[in-house]
Amino acid sequence: MIRAGGLRVTPGGLTALVATAAAIGSIHTLAPDHWVPFAALARARGWSPLRTARTTFFCGFGHVTVSAALGIGALVAGLEAVHLMGSRLESYATVLLIGFGLAYMLWGFWRSSVHAHGLSGSNMTEWGLFLVFSADPCIAIIPMIMAASAGGWTAVALVTIAYEVATISTMIVLATGMLAGVKRMTLHWADHYGDAVAGGVIVFVGVAMMILGW
Repeated sequence: MIRAGGLRVTPGGLTALVATAAAIGSIHTLAPDHWVPFAALARARGWSPLRTARTTFFCGFGHVTVSAALGIGALVAGLEAVHLMGSRLESYATVLLIGFGLAYMLWGFWRSSVHAHGLSGSNMTEWGLFLVFSADPCIAIIPMIMAASAGGWTAVALVTIAYEVATISTMIVLATGMLAGVKRMTLHWADHYGDAVAGGVIVFVGVAMMILGW
């Protein structure tokens, strides 16, 4: 038995929690807003698979770390208060994603019209995505962190790590996989208006997520 504060969690129970955290991390990442923006931007900016994976990892780390921080905060502040804050962050994150896509689309049209190919907003693009994804926590991990707390900080760490690894790995696989597919397509208009198209795709995904309530 692993004991903490008078509560117990069996090794089997801890294994189930870790497996559940990994499963939720992978499943919730199937939502298009977790990987389509990276593939769209990578196609538009001509990123290599390595850079796409690196950017996806960077943003995914922000996404899951905020989620874990909310879960740990729930141990101190209480589940209800943190759950409410997480829900509000999720709703704002969808709006931020749409705003980011819209701004990037308009910038893409401007860039194409003036042929300002010497300008590079790639670093700003990556930081923008990082901020958007960091503001979009997955509150489903919070109850699992609360449950794992019965096993102490080691149990909490194991559940958190399983969730983070599963989430980030799935994001990278889906984003780079989609990039490999779209790179095979030869669309000259998409090459010319690539940034605008990428922004439009991000807006579409954000609006779809808002309508579907995901």
